[in-house]
Amino acid sequence: MKAYPFLHKHPTTGNTTMSDGMDLRDYFAAKAMDIEMSGNAITTPKWRDEVAQNCYSMADAMLKARKEVTE
Repeated sequence: MKAYPFLHKHPTTGNTTMSDGMDLRDYFAAKAMDIEMSGNAITTPKWRDEVAQNCYSMADAMLKARKEVTE
């Protein structure tokens, strides 16, 4: 599933194309990163990996909850 699809008009040719936008999972992970990074102290050598894993884990949970609501 995609987030923020949009029409793009080429500045030179004027041709219009449709962009699917970003993956909804990536969008949710980016939103989770805002929360994860606010006040999150760097406490381990692998903090970047831990933050990324936490964000995608949250995104997966959000997608699962979304699916349950729409079914």
